[in-house]
Order: sequence, then structure tokens, then C-alpha cells
Amino acid sequence: MYVPAHFNEARTDVLHALIAQNPFGTLITHGASGLDANHIPFELAPNEGELGVLHAHVARNNPVWQDVANGDEVLVVFHAGDAYISPTWYPSKHESHRQVPTWNYVVAHAHGRITIRDDEKYVRGVVARLTRTHEAALPQPWKMGDAPAEYIEAMLKAIVGVEIGITRLVGKRKLGQNKDARDIQGAGEALKARENPIGDQMLACAALKQ
Repeated sequence: MYVPAHFNEARTDVLHALIAQNPFGTLITHGASGLDANHIPFELAPNEGELGVLHAHVARNNPVWQDVANGDEVLVVFHAGDAYISPTWYPSKHESHRQVPTWNYVVAHAHGRITIRDDEKYVRGVVARLTRTHEAALPQPWKMGDAPAEYIEAMLKAIVGVEIGITRLVGKRKLGQNKDARDIQGAGEALKARENPIGDQMLACAALKQ
């Protein structure tokens, strides 16, 4: 990923938070059958390994877990929002007309090595933790014990665990940091009015430049 210095986000804690808040990632592999991409939810264990470990599962019918070998290099991409930016939102455009459209976004790339975990204890733990995390805010959280034991057993047999030890984290926050504060502010306010969360992040950037 191309990351100009002014868009670089290198803080591990910030990237861990981004992944935790946006856990639906794109797993990119280059196995025996070539390039592949799978879109799955991940659980980040930030205190495992040097940079954290990602835990997930895929359907047993998904060939990806047999296409890769333990130790293969993989990439997981996490998106934390994006937005089209119109030049008309920049105050300077109305003075000089020297602005063009762009697209702002926040992403984290987790490079790592994959291990396939085809065991019931591992996948049960992954599913239980993902469920607890994402059901927590619901008025009546679902838990695995709500379903018949034999049904859960059958479901667990239909999935395979995936573990990725992170070896490198690359982050990019393209929020107009190369623009004047008033232009970042103008675009941020326009996005906030459209209820795009990137707007709040741009307004924070504008405040730091003022």
C-alpha cells in the first residue's frame, strides 16, 4: 500500500483499536490455486505475539483452508470508513478553483503468517468470543447455550479455525492532512451533515492544524 508520510498511521495501539472496532476483514491469500480473497469477521488478541494474533473461522466447504499451508504469508485488510470528497466543500476552491475531487479513507493492513486450526476446541472458543462481543449490546443477547447442544456440535463441525500471527501492521488515515485547516474543516462539516463518520475524523484533523 502506498502511504505518503502525512497519511501514515504507525501507532500499534491505534491500529489495534481500528481492527477491534472494524473486525470484518478481507483475508488475502496466495495459495496453491493462486490469489484469493475471503471476507470474514476476526477477533484480535492484541497481547498475543509481538503485534497481536487474529482469530477467525471459515466454512469447511471453503477451499481456502486447504489451499494454504501453515506458515504462508497472508494479508488482512480492515476498512474503517471512506468518503468521496467534492472540491466544492473546500473554501479555497471558491477563491482559486485549484482543487480536484478525491476519496478519503482509513484502513489497516495486517500482514502475517497463517495457521489452520481444524479442532473443535479452537473453533468453539472463536465462535463463543465473537458471539459474546457482538451480542453484548443487544437487549436480549444470544448465546451458544440457547441452541440445542447437538445442533451447535453440527455447526462447529462445519467450520475450520484460522489463526494469523501478525508480523507487520501498516495503517493509512487519508483525511486531507495535506490540505489547509479550513479546507479540512469544510469537507469534514459536509460529511458530518451527511452522517458519514469520516467527517468527525476530518474535523479532529482540522482542529490539530489550527
